[in-house]
Amino acid sequence: MELKRVVVTGLGAITPLGNTLPETWEGIINGKSGAGPITQFDASKFKTQFACEVKGFDPLKVMDRKEARKCDRYSLFAIDAAKQAIEDAAMDLDNEDKNRIGVIFASGIGGIKTFDEEVLSYAKIKDTIGPKFNPFFIPKMISDIAAGHISMLYGFHGPNFATVSACASSTNAISDAFNYIRLGKANVIITGGAEAAVSESGVGGFNSMNALSTRNDSPETASRPFSASRDGFVMGEGGACLVLEEMEHALARGAKIYCEIAGTGMSADAYHLTASSGWFRSEAGYAQRIGRRGNDSGRY
Repeated sequence: MELKRVVVTGLGAITPLGNTLPETWEGIINGKSGAGPITQFDASKFKTQFACEVKGFDPLKVMDRKEARKCDRYSLFAIDAAKQAIEDAAMDLDNEDKNRIGVIFASGIGGIKTFDEEVLSYAKIKDTIGPKFNPFFIPKMISDIAAGHISMLYGFHGPNFATVSACASSTNAISDAFNYIRLGKANVIITGGAEAAVSESGVGGFNSMNALSTRNDSPETASRPFSASRDGFVMGEGGACLVLEEMEHALARGAKIYCEIAGTGMSADAYHLTASSGWFRSEAGYAQRIGRRGNDSGRY
């Protein structure tokens, strides 16, 4: 079987550095930090009081008010990033076979803000009114609903699901999208990931694990993963999207091609809930993984 070649033809992003890809890139090259005090809830009693939040996001830019209320914040980020990427790819969707266009879009935890809102609301009324939940509670919360919203928005009937593998979720989504196209299962796949976990349970849960930095006096310098003085990661939110396309399909329509994906690989530490093993991070461990797989983009 001849494997197809896969290229990137569209990009989109909404991040703490900017609400579009150009704004984000400008922030990166200027050394801008997206970290700052948490504004989405009162974090004054939390050990960590800062995060990398998306600023000035308007859900009504993504969809009308009625539809936006059916979405968690993470899904709105996903839809926004996907819209940017699909526009960037400049496909003539009216003349595309939408049965051959899929969506594989990741989220590590899904709609945790929706979970917080619904459970806190229930706690207030459970002894008086009794159980009362929003009918969109579960659809807003599940991790694959972002992929569902993107497909429904454009009518894409190809493979549609989410990948969940903690910090590697989006990388795994891209890898799966690459393999589906390479195997001839789709012409185009919209892929990437979104997260919006700057919430009471998100920050509080990671604080209880001592996983978050507590440098509240200097949020901009708190993210230092390779420093001996590191004290945890910095919570962030946002969404990013790639349009992956079979190369011959892209060339036939005269698409702008950013790059070709040569391959992907996955691995697991199989060691500890949060810590990496010494072997896995060693030169010998790295060399063995590269030699065995040819490429390595696994979970660290």
